[in-house]
Amino acid sequence: MGWAIALHGGAGDIPVSLSPERRQPREAALRHCLQLGVEALKAGMPALDVVELVVRELENIPCFNAGKGSVLTNKGTVEMEACIMDGITMKCGAVSGLKTVVNAISLARLVMEKTPHIYLAFDGAETFAREQGVETLDSSHFITPENIERLEQAKEANRVQIDYTQPIKKETSLPVPDGDSQIGTVGCVAVDNLGNLATATSTGGLVNKMVGRIGDTPIIGSGTYANNLCAVSATGKGESIMRATVARDVAALMEFKGLSLKDAAAHVIHERAPKGNAGLVAVSTTGEVAMSFNTTGMFRACATEDGHSEIAIWPSGQN
Repeated sequence: MGWAIALHGGAGDIPVSLSPERRQPREAALRHCLQLGVEALKAGMPALDVVELVVRELENIPCFNAGKGSVLTNKGTVEMEACIMDGITMKCGAVSGLKTVVNAISLARLVMEKTPHIYLAFDGAETFAREQGVETLDSSHFITPENIERLEQAKEANRVQIDYTQPIKKETSLPVPDGDSQIGTVGCVAVDNLGNLATATSTGGLVNKMVGRIGDTPIIGSGTYANNLCAVSATGKGESIMRATVARDVAALMEFKGLSLKDAAAHVIHERAPKGNAGLVAVSTTGEVAMSFNTTGMFRACATEDGHSEIAIWPSGQN
């Protein structure tokens, strides 16, 4: 048994031709956050603290779709969401609809530790944040020029793509040039030297989403799940991930079918989740790591105590 960590920055139709100026900052961010997590695990930090630490850092990096980099709703506002879960106790906390909280993942942990509930959203979550004294900033802090442009591009793509003589497909993906729609949900999973597992996921949701839309990230068992066997954080199209209960199904296949983590993750991603819709990172209590996706690519990184380390975007051989 040894420690292991994996993290992601979103899965989607990421073109191999992604320009260096868009690719390199994200790879550097993954490398930085992976090193942060590795050092924390080596220092003996519990897995729950590690995943919160790493996701907080990812939220502070605007090239990912969480925290400072959160994409905008169809009204030009931010609505952030996050979830954290401890594998041994199965305690968890989740938040949605945040407009001013700098680090949604830390508020999710406070929901877990300071309330009798699991999930707080919108005005109630914002009020709780103020009561707890967490860092907040005016919502304008999160509305970056890049995401204003991204929203405008998505709306234009929507206008161009919709044929009003045909039924509208509600889950139609709205591509943004150069793969920039694929800056994604962030997440981290870890197992520490004592075998404790934890997962944390945070996101701004879908660009041009309806105000009030909630995705898979804060839904226990969909985008985020941990028990005494594994910890999972998913990314992709939230509605598809929720329908497939992606994170819980990985754990269920291990628990009830006796599958290894890698086999369970591969089955869920390639057999259960619709193709082109999902990815995940996961670790097991024995230190096994899985990073599976059925999209073109997934921003991802992992490291284990035995010295294995990986930072990648596309399938092996394409990076």
